[in-house]
Amino acid sequence: MTLPLDGILVVDFSQFLSGPLCSLKLADLGARVIKIERPGLGDLCRTLYLSDTEIGGTNSLFHAINRNKESFTADLRDDADRAMLRDLVTRADVVLQNFRPGVIERQGFGYDDVRALNPGVVYGSISGYGEDGDWADLPGQDLLAQARSGLLWLTGSGGDPPMPMGLAAADMMAGNALAQGVLAALVRKARTGQGGLVQTSLLEALLDFQFEVLTTHLNDGGRLPQRSAVNGAHAYLGAPYGVYQTADGWLALAMTPSLERLATLMGLAGLEPWFNDPRQAMRDRDAIKAIIAAGVRTKGTAHWLALLQPADIWCAEVLDWPGLMASDAFQRLQMVQHISGATASLDTLRGPLRIDGATLTSPRAAPDLGQDRQAIIQEFGLGQPLTGQKDRRQASAT
Repeated sequence: MTLPLDGILVVDFSQFLSGPLCSLKLADLGARVIKIERPGLGDLCRTLYLSDTEIGGTNSLFHAINRNKESFTADLRDDADRAMLRDLVTRADVVLQNFRPGVIERQGFGYDDVRALNPGVVYGSISGYGEDGDWADLPGQDLLAQARSGLLWLTGSGGDPPMPMGLAAADMMAGNALAQGVLAALVRKARTGQGGLVQTSLLEALLDFQFEVLTTHLNDGGRLPQRSAVNGAHAYLGAPYGVYQTADGWLALAMTPSLERLATLMGLAGLEPWFNDPRQAMRDRDAIKAIIAAGVRTKGTAHWLALLQPADIWCAEVLDWPGLMASDAFQRLQMVQHISGATASLDTLRGPLRIDGATLTSPRAAPDLGQDRQAIIQEFGLGQPLTGQKDRRQASAT
């Protein structure tokens, strides 16, 4: 299969997670990604502590997020390296960065600088909280962005402390959002020849993540939702929506069209006052959930699934990763792929898309620091006069 972005060159100045996630998505779709790294140190993610699993001198997170890329080391304080980078971005279709506002500009590789060298470039940028304002210079770190976005305050049951998600939601949301914007800009460029600047931030991505509940808040006179004190899962949804402990595990219950039907199937007494009054049921959701929770604890998870699923009551067992990976659904999706390189060999997940029935896989592990520098210099003639050479972009235009 010819991948959709085959022939697209991405020069990626970003590091750690949000920007590299964007370039990973582009690489999975067929783009060639050249990762720009500091000599000797590289991307912070190479050495950041994540787990006790060391893979080729780096950690598993770096390999997960930087597979299928090339590494070009360059010292931005060195004139010769800066000249080579200017040559490289001249040839790029896409340039990415995720530094604090003003940092990449001071190095001479902000959007205006790159556009002067390459007028048709699609330039993608991720900040923490936007390019100006009181928060612009604050660290754009995932947990801090979650905290400021309202997401921690919203998550969990009433009475719980603010609860972060168990992964880097801000980074991942922002990286995916930037990939979407870059793809849209590439489509426009194919139609009109016009490049452009695509910007997002961790905060914008998390606000978009909450767009449904924030829309309700904005149109409800500014009233704040109250997290359910019992088995909370969604601040705006009533009973039975939540996660319940069974005799041997946990059961997730989603919306149900009829509280009476649920009570009848489960043999629950005491819910009759709310059968025909959904507004009151919403106001009294904690009382309803307490009754449901007491009933659910009397039987095992398999019992409730066998009873409720055939009746089209929306429910699911709560799985850990081994339980998920043992499931037929997970195995049929063939999400695990093996990647390897000069110093690393490991399993990871493929991209989530299938195109024309084919999954997006690549066997290449993340590159060793600077492993592609000399090959890229030779391929593009970086640092050499362009006289007598046809720029790749000019050649493609003709």
